[in-house]
Amino acid sequence: MSGLLIFLFLSIFGAILVAVALGVNVMETQRQRQVKSLLTALAAQTEESHAPIILIDPNERDGGFARKILARLNLLDTFETHLRQSGVDWNLSTLLGAMGVGALVGFVLGYLFNVLVFPLLSEIVLAILLGGAPYFWVSFKRRQRLGEFEEQFPEALDFIARAMRSGHAFSVSLEMLGDETPDPLGREFRTLFNEQNLGAPIETAMGNLIKRVPLLDVRFFVSVVLLQRQTGGNLAEVLTRLAYLIRERFRLRGQVKAVSAHGRMTAGVLTVLPIVTMLLLRVVAPGYLESMVADTDGKYMIVSAIVLMGIGYYIMKRITNIEV
Repeated sequence: MSGLLIFLFLSIFGAILVAVALGVNVMETQRQRQVKSLLTALAAQTEESHAPIILIDPNERDGGFARKILARLNLLDTFETHLRQSGVDWNLSTLLGAMGVGALVGFVLGYLFNVLVFPLLSEIVLAILLGGAPYFWVSFKRRQRLGEFEEQFPEALDFIARAMRSGHAFSVSLEMLGDETPDPLGREFRTLFNEQNLGAPIETAMGNLIKRVPLLDVRFFVSVVLLQRQTGGNLAEVLTRLAYLIRERFRLRGQVKAVSAHGRMTAGVLTVLPIVTMLLLRVVAPGYLESMVADTDGKYMIVSAIVLMGIGYYIMKRITNIEV
């Protein structure tokens, strides 16, 4: 009986030690993440400073050939900015590598399958499409993330206003918002608080927020905060009114989308209809279009039709895309 009690005691004691060790490990992991977040914010602030670099050229720190080409084309900052704003866990080398592999695969597919009548045209177009697919995906994730941020933003303004009415300082309200709000808004406001907590002026931290989240509502928020610091006033009341205006703009945007839905659907149908008709003709009457494909002038007519369809779709999208 005593042996069983000793065994139970040792088992319980061991379980307690394992639980304590796991708890300490979790706390240490969280602490490391917080420190990493602080250091990341500080590093970003240091990189964006305009201090002269005497010994090392910024373009030579990473000797990648593609990176130098992008720098000469003034596209390097655009690619890096879009990667940061998309929230994708990629670096610039990964994106460029994926684009290079996609372009190579597209060129090979264009060589094997002559989808656009002319072999060279098929190779070039497929190489551009598949090579640009990773960047298009990053751009899609960026738009999606900014859209989620925009949807969360009015509630965040109300949260800050309520926190300030309850007696908290503005910086403490930012910390509470960053801790209690899911990403992507929580992450951006945690970064904002960390930059300010590290000693950056509020103007610099707010300017970095605009660079990370290039939305009109965020510019309004930054303008309101900086103006209130200069002139004074009830910031909580102003933020509440700003949240109301943003929600009203969302409502107006929904009405505009409902009104322009017919135009967008018409643009899609007019673009897809010729393609569906061609595919059906290939199934119902396979020899109907073979004479046009075999003829030189027919090839130019097909390519011209594809180009004009693309231009028409772009124009219709521009007409129905009403910014609010």
